[in-house]
Amino acid sequence: MNSKEQHVGLNDGHAIPQLGFGTYVPKEIPRSNVIEAIKIAIDAGFRHIDTAYFYEVEEEVGQAIRSKIEEGTVKREDIFLTSKLWSTFNRPEVVRPCLERSLKKLQLDYVDLYLIHFPTSLKPGEDVFPKDEHGKFIFDTVDLCDTWEAMEKCKDAGLTKSIGVSNFNRRQLERILNKPGLKYKPVCNQVECHPYLNQSKLLDFCKSKDIVLVAHSALGTQRAKQWVDPNAPFLLKDPVLGAVAKKHNRSPAQIALRYQLQRGVVTLAQSFIEKEIKENIQAFEFQLPIEDMEVLEGLNRNFRYLQCVGFADHPNFPFSDEY
Repeated sequence: MNSKEQHVGLNDGHAIPQLGFGTYVPKEIPRSNVIEAIKIAIDAGFRHIDTAYFYEVEEEVGQAIRSKIEEGTVKREDIFLTSKLWSTFNRPEVVRPCLERSLKKLQLDYVDLYLIHFPTSLKPGEDVFPKDEHGKFIFDTVDLCDTWEAMEKCKDAGLTKSIGVSNFNRRQLERILNKPGLKYKPVCNQVECHPYLNQSKLLDFCKSKDIVLVAHSALGTQRAKQWVDPNAPFLLKDPVLGAVAKKHNRSPAQIALRYQLQRGVVTLAQSFIEKEIKENIQAFEFQLPIEDMEVLEGLNRNFRYLQCVGFADHPNFPFSDEY
């Protein structure tokens, strides 16, 4: 079954393909691998591609998408493309310039979804991670409601069809939702979400507000050395997940993805291996019974792979709250 047949409605009238292809590349992997992986993903049936200014692969993402359009495999409107506003651009006056830079790199006229990447603002400038002489991040103080107003203007300008947030907790979402003069609600909140961190309370809250939860790191992350503790457990090697996979004659990754799809979560799968990319899209081809879903729910341990400790002292650090 093709992923373009499986969509979730957004609160602004648009729809998002429920399974997406993530494009964050650990430094250990050559950037050229991104182009090939996206082409394979589109050929396999992925129609939702997720990227970000911070990933520094927007040129490659745009190149891969445009090549598939040029050869007639897809039209631009078939592809749902997400990008994100990086933390050094949270000041309202630089929100649109950041999106315009992304569009220039992508060589596209619009993105389908634009997200505030992280609620913690950093000092504006060309450095992705501005640091002081002690190697600590240089924070900036920005009212996220002001950032959101600038996001709304990007939507009105046609530079993005939908707007949302990423890595926000409940309190930060409520701050946007309760903003006087709110024009558009966030359509989604993209957060780390997998069987070890199932985000059930945040998921329930988002559903109650008609906000879609999007799961990044749904397979336990790419384990990038600069972000993930090398001693962190391997989600896909979990024996319980493995037992459910064996029962259904599926891969552990397919089970982890299927678990999210059945919860109504929009899910990002990431791999640079052709066999795995093709397997991941097959998560639509089977159903997990309630008892297996309950077993997978039991794996939750509130374990976060991406702890982002460098942001921990920022007043808007999102992970201090329960959810």
